[in-house]
Amino acid sequence: MILRLLEERGAVSVQELTDILGSSESTIRRDLAALHQEGRLNKVHGGATALRGTYHTEEYPVFIKQEMNMAEKARIARHAASLISDYDLVFLDAGTTTGCMAEFMAAKNITVITNGILIAKRLADRGQAVSVTGGRVKCTTEALVGGETLDALRRFNFSVGFFGANGVSLEAGFTTPDVDEARVKTEAMRRCRRCYMLADSSKFGVTTSVTFADLDAADIITGAPAPDKYRAKAHIIEVKG
Repeated sequence: MILRLLEERGAVSVQELTDILGSSESTIRRDLAALHQEGRLNKVHGGATALRGTYHTEEYPVFIKQEMNMAEKARIARHAASLISDYDLVFLDAGTTTGCMAEFMAAKNITVITNGILIAKRLADRGQAVSVTGGRVKCTTEALVGGETLDALRRFNFSVGFFGANGVSLEAGFTTPDVDEARVKTEAMRRCRRCYMLADSSKFGVTTSVTFADLDAADIITGAPAPDKYRAKAHIIEVKG
């Protein structure tokens, strides 16, 4: 019944499922977790989305994405920040999960380069050495993109980089709706010795317009059990609450 409803609607909330199926919330959550683990749906905060042909071309503004799955994003960000070593040269991709890393960074004598305007401000406010890439401002995501951004990235050899994606798909890899942001992500990943993709559970099974890397190009850090079928193609780090 859950899968049939998802087929019809594309997304359902836990509350809708409890009302329609007459089951308890705890039962519905257990069923969603089991179906997510089997790779049959995508479990998100407060409900689930369909996996079949999930294709997005829209880009939500930052102020909306900041409210989505934030507890999971904070867990992911905390673990990601713990992977930074003293004296690292760090690239932080623009994004809400990478942006959460600012409050958890404890490594000493690091330098951060970012194309995220909001991220740069958060780090500067905390006294962190941070520089921005330069480039054209994309207001929706508060990211710097374009030729100037790419030129700046080519000057650096990062020890570690942390990235965000709008979609994580077996078929399409890591995707984003915007070709300019895709170019920045691809170039930055080329310049990093170690790459980590910060992907909350809502990103799995989603494909957006432009692929910027294959699944094996970065270790995936997520805050919920990832569908088993992804483990054969990617190294996945699951951060438990």
